[in-house]
Order: sequence, then C-alpha cells, then structure tokens
Amino acid sequence: MTISTRKTVLAGLAMFGTVAMLAACAQAPAATDDTNAAAANDFLPCMVSDEGGFDDQSFNQLGFEGLNEAAADLGVTPKTVESAAETDYQSNVQNLVDQGCNLIVTVGFNLAAATVESALANPEVNYAIIDNDADLDFDGKVDAPNIKPILFDTAPAGFMAGYAAAGYSKTAVVGTYGGLQIPPVTIFMDGFADGVAYYNEKNDTAVQTIGWDVASQTGSFTGGFAAGVDSLAKAQGLIDQNADVLLPVGGPIFLSAIEAIKSSGKDIAMIGVDADLFETNPAGSSLFLTSILKDIKLAVSDVVTASGSGTFDANAYVGTLENDGVGIAPFHDFESKVPATMTDDVDAIKAGIIDGSITVESPASPKQ
Repeated sequence: MTISTRKTVLAGLAMFGTVAMLAACAQAPAATDDTNAAAANDFLPCMVSDEGGFDDQSFNQLGFEGLNEAAADLGVTPKTVESAAETDYQSNVQNLVDQGCNLIVTVGFNLAAATVESALANPEVNYAIIDNDADLDFDGKVDAPNIKPILFDTAPAGFMAGYAAAGYSKTAVVGTYGGLQIPPVTIFMDGFADGVAYYNEKNDTAVQTIGWDVASQTGSFTGGFAAGVDSLAKAQGLIDQNADVLLPVGGPIFLSAIEAIKSSGKDIAMIGVDADLFETNPAGSSLFLTSILKDIKLAVSDVVTASGSGTFDANAYVGTLENDGVGIAPFHDFESKVPATMTDDVDAIKAGIIDGSITVESPASPKQ
C-alpha cells in the first residue's frame, strides 16, 4: 500500500535552502552564521490548540509535534496554550500576542474568528491556521495578508478508506459519525461514503453507509470533539444497526468508539482520522483497519521553519494525494483479513484519482 510520506516541501523551504547556500558562499561565513543564529534565536513560534488539547492523539497532537520539531531545528523554544473550551480561543491567541510571538499557529476550523481578528489587529505578527481558509466574508480571499491557511483535501483519502471498509465488511453495513458538522469533518465522511458506493459499483455489491448522507449533507454528530457519553451513544447506535466498520471523525471521539466496540463483544473494525491511530493509540491498535491521514506535522514544521528563516508567505498550503499531504495508513494487523487484491485496488484508486480518471469531489474540499 502507498503510505503518506514526508515528501511534501513548501515553497518557503526552497527559499530557505537558497538563502542558506548564499550564506555559505559569503566572504565572511562566520559573521553571516552568527547573524542567522541571532535571528533564529529571536524568533518565537507559538500555537493554540482547540478544545481537544495537544494530547488528542489526532490533529492537535500532530500540529504540536510539527511545531516542536521545527523549533528544535531552529534552536528556539516555542510557547503553547491549550484551550479547554471554545470561549478560550480569543483570549488564548491574545495571550500569545502579548508574549511577543512572531508566528502563531491556531489549530482547528473553529479558531478562524479569533485568528482573523488578531491578525487584523496585529499586522506585524504572522499567523497560520489549520483546517480553515480564514475567509470569513466568503470573498474567495484570506481575510488578512499575514495568515497562512494549512488545508487538506481528505475526500480522496477517505474514498480509498471507504472502498477498503466496504471490501472488509462482513455485515454489508459500515457507519460514520462526526464531532461537529463543519467542512474538516464532513469532507472525511463524503469521501468515505463515496468510496463505499464506488466499491458497490465495481463489485456488484450493496454495502450500506449509515450515519452520513452525501446528497443531503445530513448525518450523525456528537456536537463537540470530546470523548464521552455522546460519542459512546453515536457509536453504539451504529453498532446496533449492524455496522461492523466505524469511522468516527473528530479528534478524541474515537476513544468512545473503542469503548463501545469492546463493550459490544462483536467483531468490529475502526478507521482513524488525521494520524495513524495504530501508532498513536497502541491500546486500540488491534481495532484499526486503517487511518485516513493528514500530514499536519510536516506541514506545520515546514511553515514554522520557513517563518523562522524569514520566508513566511500567506499562500495556502493544500495537502493532496499527489503531494502526499493526505493518504491512508497500512492495514497493519488487518493485512491478512482484507481481500487479497485490496492493497493493489487501493493503490490503483489512488493513481486514478491523481491522473483524473477517478473523480472524487466534496462540497467541503479546499479551493485550489
């Protein structure tokens, strides 16, 4: 299976490489190196989580890891603030502005308002936001010139996972539910449901997707991104309808799905999102058929590194199958449980999506 790799390189890093080469060729390399080191040491990168927190084993954690990786390479110490609730977003962003941050990365769609407001009020500070295009007035442009959106077209990766789920299912029922009905969530669900439909078309089967209807854009949501009784109830509802593959979309809500599966005593698989949950959640690793990946860690690391080298730009980064910004994880323990041709089938689907012979679209897909 083709696995998402760390090949994506943003334009800012290419510029950084050019600057480094010029510095190496300068007549006074020691002075130039000292100057660059001083500049790097003056750089303060920062991050605000959404309410899931940095230990969500999902997109907040990946962003946090990317920030720390870049900071270590730059030789600086980042500042981070965790949000306990949506009401914390504005004050947490302002807190980092007050601490003199040069780059503030906000993690999650729901931080858009706080990010745009702060960016407009502080044009000397750079911002990056994950999973939002920072276009609150819907005019097709980022609302402030100092905000870089970090976006991911996960519908194609979800399509591949949906195809695999349909091929694995023994009950011919697969299910999904989300945290909030927002584009970074529904884009997974669109791709997943369409991938199931594609499997049915190609294999003359009738696997049913419950929990999300692509045509009407309606489905099952917990109302937030916290694990707990709401997520447990949604997962249990899908299990009660005979689903034997579950796709919970929304950070830590997958933890409640694990609980529901284990309590059911049934042979049910899960599909993770954002990170490879087989690796980030070893306790539940035996349940993960695959995961739909977003290389948030690399994207954040690249943006922070570029900004720290003085090459920040506000052009949106969009992770795709083609640039390895999205993908799906290996089948891991399920390698022997999926149909023998599944790995080849999924690789062929990826190639078809990239070359345009297979079309995957979602209302939530980033504009490129």
